[in-house]
Amino acid sequence: MIKTKAKPFLRWAGGKRWLLKEIDRLVDINAFTTYHEPFIGGGSIYFHLNPRNAFISDSNHELINSYIQLRDHVEPIIHLLNGFENTEEFYYKIRKEKFEDEIKEAARFIYLNQTSFNGIFRVNLKGEYNVPFGHRKNHKYDFENLKIASENLKNTNINSEDFHRTIDKVKPGHLVFLDPPYTVAHNKNGFIQYNQKIFSLNDQYRLQEYIQKLKEIGAYYIMTNAAHIAIKEIFSNGDKMYELQRASLIGGKNAKREKYSELILTNIL
Repeated sequence: MIKTKAKPFLRWAGGKRWLLKEIDRLVDINAFTTYHEPFIGGGSIYFHLNPRNAFISDSNHELINSYIQLRDHVEPIIHLLNGFENTEEFYYKIRKEKFEDEIKEAARFIYLNQTSFNGIFRVNLKGEYNVPFGHRKNHKYDFENLKIASENLKNTNINSEDFHRTIDKVKPGHLVFLDPPYTVAHNKNGFIQYNQKIFSLNDQYRLQEYIQKLKEIGAYYIMTNAAHIAIKEIFSNGDKMYELQRASLIGGKNAKREKYSELILTNIL
């Protein structure tokens, strides 16, 4: 029985909805027994492919908790979200909260994501979420989609961990999708900060080592990354490398839209 596909339930800066057509060209998900995504973020590719068996992870503990609790406790989350007000006063009240109950904390995370400015995830040096209220007056939750997403996640192993630790779960013939935080700005020489920490140039080298191990195992991968000369040099390993242009989607409704190049690398023939 084919599962109904959910849409991503989170707004996520750097999400990969723009990549879906290319993914369909590259991947027949039915050709792979198991799917891995160690930088899950908003999960655009995961939900689009709708794999039968999957491992997803991320180093963002709050993000991963929202996936786990949605998978296991969707109805209580919906009940909590129904009680959260889309007002500036309530937003800042909830933003200050930190719930010990993991279900409440997941609902808080989803609420802040949906009602904040541009759905950005950003924390201060104390690790406190500090994105301002988004003034989304007409926002409504898609509770039916949350239920579908919960069902999609049922056969998925979900963990919060560094990407390198996920290698032990990968077997021959598995597919791994990699969407790391971009260390460098698109087509520029400057380095950019990603949330609380930097995904450093050294992490990019670690990622190249990870890809080499995947190939030694006999697994397949698709990776997206910034189209920057340093990235091209690090990942120049004889595999296919495509450069695609897309519009920047980060910014307010009056923000200027610019074209950026991004890389897709893969060992799928």
